[in-house]
Amino acid sequence: MKIDSKVMIKLNLPSFSFKFKSMENKLYIFDMLRKKYVVLTPEEWVRQNFIRYLIKNKKYPKSIIAIEKQLKINNTTKRTDILLFDKNGNPDIIVECKAPSIKINQETFDQIARYNLKLNANFLIVTNGLQHFYCKIDHQLEKYHFLKDIPDYDK
Repeated sequence: MKIDSKVMIKLNLPSFSFKFKSMENKLYIFDMLRKKYVVLTPEEWVRQNFIRYLIKNKKYPKSIIAIEKQLKINNTTKRTDILLFDKNGNPDIIVECKAPSIKINQETFDQIARYNLKLNANFLIVTNGLQHFYCKIDHQLEKYHFLKDIPDYDK
């Protein structure tokens, strides 16, 4: 199987092992949460690595993580890349994944902030696999505070 070095670049995350398969000249990666192979794009590479980071390093259970959760914003259907729920089933963390070649800018934060107007999560994460921005939302003051990292899962 030919590995695409443009897609599978070394990210600023721990290294994880994945299952791959090739079909019709496309490379697929196995998504452990959706339990199926998905086309391996640069953004999907970041998403799969970040999911593993959340599960293996931060100890978040698979059962509270949703991939591409659909939401309606101004009659438009949008999807969160990764959404984690708290113990009561409420949105807790929204993760927006970009390809490593995409620079994270204000537009990226505006996108995740629009999602959060609907979801009302406590944390926002934006990552391109190389840079990660972690924010804790202060809902009362309508501000966000940047963090060095997100907390480990609190059982």
